[in-house]
Amino acid sequence: MDIALIQLILASVIYAVGGLCMKLSAGLTRPLPSALLFTFFMIGATLQTLGMRRADLGVAYIMVLGMEALAAAALTIFFLNESWSLSRLGAVAMVIAGVFWLRRA
Repeated sequence: MDIALIQLILASVIYAVGGLCMKLSAGLTRPLPSALLFTFFMIGATLQTLGMRRADLGVAYIMVLGMEALAAAALTIFFLNESWSLSRLGAVAMVIAGVFWLRRA
């Protein structure tokens, strides 16, 4: 696995953690989660920028968005105890397939 791919994967996960902090900030009314969301988004953007140096914009950008969505889904299940229907899980499976397909194309 090359360094660019690792940077893009890390960016996706860090963006998702930033999204979790966004939810926990309660509309930017809680100081710590509010500060963390901006910190995580800045780190995610930095990693994505570094990872995209050697990757096609369209492929890398869509891949990061897809992996971020998957990470966010996992975080909502494990940290926010949100329920997931069979239909939602099927949609997540389609996103996973799309990310793999895009990476191979």
